[in-house]
Amino acid sequence: MYMTAASREPIAAPNDVVRTDLGRSPFVRLRELLGDSTPGKPPISLAVGEPQHGVPAFVAPVLARHIDEFGRYPLNKGLDELCEAAAAWLGRRFALPRPLDPATELLVLNGSREGLFLAAIAASRHVTGPRGRPAMLIPNPFYAAYAAGAVAAHCEPVYLPATAETGFLPDLDALSDELLSRTAVFFIASPANPQGAVADMSYLRRVVALARRFGFLVFSDECYSEIYTREAPHGMLEAAGPDFSNIIEFQSLSKRSNLPGLRIGFAAGDKSFLARFLELRNVAAPQVPMPAQRVAIAAYGDEEHVLANRRLYGQKFDLADQIIGERFGHRRPAGGFFLWLDVSSHGTDEAVALRLWQEAGVRVVPGSYLAREQTDGSNPGAGYIRVAMVQDSATTGEALHRLISVLR
Repeated sequence: MYMTAASREPIAAPNDVVRTDLGRSPFVRLRELLGDSTPGKPPISLAVGEPQHGVPAFVAPVLARHIDEFGRYPLNKGLDELCEAAAAWLGRRFALPRPLDPATELLVLNGSREGLFLAAIAASRHVTGPRGRPAMLIPNPFYAAYAAGAVAAHCEPVYLPATAETGFLPDLDALSDELLSRTAVFFIASPANPQGAVADMSYLRRVVALARRFGFLVFSDECYSEIYTREAPHGMLEAAGPDFSNIIEFQSLSKRSNLPGLRIGFAAGDKSFLARFLELRNVAAPQVPMPAQRVAIAAYGDEEHVLANRRLYGQKFDLADQIIGERFGHRRPAGGFFLWLDVSSHGTDEAVALRLWQEAGVRVVPGSYLAREQTDGSNPGAGYIRVAMVQDSATTGEALHRLISVLR
């Protein structure tokens, strides 16, 4: 048995309710919810977390210089130059206990989504000795690739509530030895999607200690690490110690550099696991085109576009502070680019999302679509809406004013 954070009352062990379904895309569900209904005003989408800021100026010239490399198959591990550039960026960005070895401790990915999914499959074959059915621990709400990877790996996805009561991160004290002893992977996102919570160093070190005590891997999704409103978030590798064992950090250029269509990121950390992961990738994973890797080298060598990007998000969060104030439990998130608004006093999150569309033309995601029901029947996302602050400032401000006018 393990216990809920709020009540400390035992809840059913995960084996009692084995979940093998992938669930359905929250965006497909949203389209079905809105159906053929007409938006009340010219539509503004704040639903998808797709950055709308400009593509960095260096992208087109780099692609043009290396256009002929589209005619060659790239190596799956990635160009040595990109591995070196990414390792060097990690060393500048985070207080690592030692430099990463780009040859053995870093792999290029076709975006972090693909990497997280396939890494779960590799982990199920790498982690040995779990007692009972292997489990993968997933914060709830969560990014859908985590659960998809767990199911594809024939592991039990165990959803850990990440609510206001737990600081929107899983409660580590609520995890039993029985559950941890059969865990293969602990997924964690900091900054969290959708709540924007950031784990402090003490929390990260506790996760590392549990991973080494029980022998599981930590998959730390840090794709929002460069979008923050106060202090730069710590990374899991900072807490890992000099051998980086049991820890894999996933990074992406989608949010950091406004390049979601480039489909490029990397995984870094435990070299033993990464060697196994590369074996799978060599036969199953899509390679990243070399011109795209050249762009990534330039991106990891430049911080000016990242600073400009962060300033734009900061301006939009200033608007949210002014327009929303303290309504709906709004607090400026520590990281990421979402608002996580408690609209429970206005009805269900589905009803509110439909109303915002029909009356204001504003498209948002019901929070319950981003989470799973817990064993007690509760859904940690219920009563919330996720608002993606990805449009320009004027459009974002207009959308927030409309939201307030509808939910007075």
